[in-house]
Amino acid sequence: MPVLVGNVVEGTISGITNFGAFVQLPEGKTGLVHISEISHDYVNNVSDYLKRDQKVKVKVLSITNEGKISLSIRQVQPKKTSSNPAQVDFNKPDDKVKSMSFEDKVAKFLKDSSEKQEQLKKKDTRRGGGGYSQRNYRA
Repeated sequence: MPVLVGNVVEGTISGITNFGAFVQLPEGKTGLVHISEISHDYVNNVSDYLKRDQKVKVKVLSITNEGKISLSIRQVQPKKTSSNPAQVDFNKPDDKVKSMSFEDKVAKFLKDSSEKQEQLKKKDTRRGGGGYSQRNYRA
């Protein structure tokens, strides 16, 4: 099959670099698969995914006027169908909160608030008050 933009051809990995892999194509041409076009996953090290002399199917992305051929292995591979995360409707009120009446919500808020105030007072008392005391300043 001729090397034309959009065609899928088979080639052989002829060299691996830190930025991608060179592929020997039919008709004696060589193209580059950039690291971002190797896999749908994040590729940190090209040699973890490809080996020298490995046969690969590549899609021809572009051919420059200078004859440089840009290739993609990723676009030939089927996309991974990941399990979608659970859909959460953030606009829907929580069942626990929904079942409480307004009065119950206010009562809960007041209870929580007074508990927090008590905790803060206890902390302040343990520190010794730290405030102005009249008994230290008698004339």
